[in-house]
Amino acid sequence: MSNLYTIEDLEKMGITIYGKNIKISKFVNIYNPKNLILHDNIRIDDFTIISCKGVIEIFNYVHISAQCFISSSIKILIGNFSAISVGTKIFGGCDDFSGEFLANPTISSQYTNVKIGDIIINDNVIIGSNSVIMPDIIIEEGVVVGANSFVNKSCTSWKMYAGSPIKFIKNRSNECLKKLDDFKKNIILL
Repeated sequence: MSNLYTIEDLEKMGITIYGKNIKISKFVNIYNPKNLILHDNIRIDDFTIISCKGVIEIFNYVHISAQCFISSSIKILIGNFSAISVGTKIFGGCDDFSGEFLANPTISSQYTNVKIGDIIINDNVIIGSNSVIMPDIIIEEGVVVGANSFVNKSCTSWKMYAGSPIKFIKNRSNECLKKLDDFKKNIILL
């Protein structure tokens, strides 16, 4: 018996838009699955929680490692050939902790000040273990976010960031794009 959801399992959950070669552990919890869009060649590991109040779209050749939490208030996109490492948290919404408002989902919205926003993770991005990504963020192509980082601002293409909050560390090589081109050519031949 497989520990992965079958296509039939995904359909029973309510996922209607999916590609091929989807490998999602049966230990992954998916809430509001009708808002989850899965492209091809996706792997999502054990004990990850995906909460789709808004749309979450996961593109081709994406790996989401174990114990991640991804919660969309509006929209979260995870681009092709990207990797989300163990324990990463991606928040499409968060409470105001200033003390001027009440904070938690049991309280009427008139007393809270929840910040919500899209999160766009572009192609060829690597998010290091135990990082936290806040709402209203764009992570451009080729970015690496180091482990245990707090992403509270958008990130520019082909750069490395780390820290809490993140800061620019150095430029990242894009030589991997040559290997990616070769990979794509070989995949077409298969």
